[in-house]
Amino acid sequence: MSQPWCAVENAAEIPSPALLVYPDRIRRNIDVMIAATGGVDRLRPHVKTHKMSEVVALKLTAGIRKFKAATIAEAEMCAAAGAPDVLISFAQVGPNVARLVALTAAFPKTHFSVLADDEGNILHLSTAFAQAGRTIEVWLDLDVGQHRSGIAPDERAVALYRRLHELPGTEPGGLHVYDGHVREQPLDARIAKAEDSFTAVSALSRRIRDAGLPMKRPICGGTPTFPVHSLQEDRDCSPGTCVLFDISYATKFPDLKYEFAAVLMGRVVSKPGGNRLCIDLGYKSVSPDNATLRVQLLDVPDVQVLGQWEEHLTVETAAAANYSVGDVVYGVPYHVCPTVALHREAYTVRSGRADGTWSVVARDRRLNY
Repeated sequence: MSQPWCAVENAAEIPSPALLVYPDRIRRNIDVMIAATGGVDRLRPHVKTHKMSEVVALKLTAGIRKFKAATIAEAEMCAAAGAPDVLISFAQVGPNVARLVALTAAFPKTHFSVLADDEGNILHLSTAFAQAGRTIEVWLDLDVGQHRSGIAPDERAVALYRRLHELPGTEPGGLHVYDGHVREQPLDARIAKAEDSFTAVSALSRRIRDAGLPMKRPICGGTPTFPVHSLQEDRDCSPGTCVLFDISYATKFPDLKYEFAAVLMGRVVSKPGGNRLCIDLGYKSVSPDNATLRVQLLDVPDVQVLGQWEEHLTVETAAAANYSVGDVVYGVPYHVCPTVALHREAYTVRSGRADGTWSVVARDRRLNY
């Protein structure tokens, strides 16, 4: 059997299932991100994909200074690594507001900001930060078509943005625009739909500026629309998945030129008969959010998935006779972000050998704050 590009010489030292990461590939993906925007100034990459301090460090070494996180734990990970600017792209409610106040106090060298789309939430932030004698920058989260969260870019948004400027303890940062509903292929169609969604954002920006309110460049998109917003110099971009990449985006968006930098390593644990192999890549090691293909095996040809359970993946392949129980197999996850969160650590692979581990530290919801 031929070995795939990701093969590990000392695989016998690694218990499976295991998450492997390839730092050289991560660096190259970071370089592609930077090249797409003509530099680091408009980049605010999302860390929710990798959740590892070492990857934040690679981005910092490359000159990136602005980061995006989904949780307080991810934001703390960034700050502890030395990130100067971190946006938490999720509304903080309930006890998380007090946690956010504590986080900003603990890392005074990091500029933190947060999203909001609701006046009650903004009043909570205002009260908490004003009482602490602090100020938090708040970005207005807009709904431009995904209908997941955010406020419509209309007059209500102008009024809410004004409240951020008027209230003690808060200051407006700008507009946050996540267009996750834009998934068209080819790229020209994706550009057309994303720009159509952005029309109302441009109009809202003009109304806010005409009102004399401060506003930074909008923070826009994710990996699928990164090629769209990176073309516009008046927008910051927040891709995430592309730093590790996965089968989903590689299949849906062939225009995205990134390398797979995270791989799952498993082993054949049973040959139950016929052309079947049972592999230890169940849905406790790979995200189950796709109904069919959850991991693409790189070194097992002509695979038909028969079933997946918590610890088991059973496949059928005409090449089953070439495999023995205990043989190592490699696969790229369909959705890398939640897959990474299933693993406590990732083995780093350089020059074909596993040489250490990186902790997936921010898969926990709480670190210190």
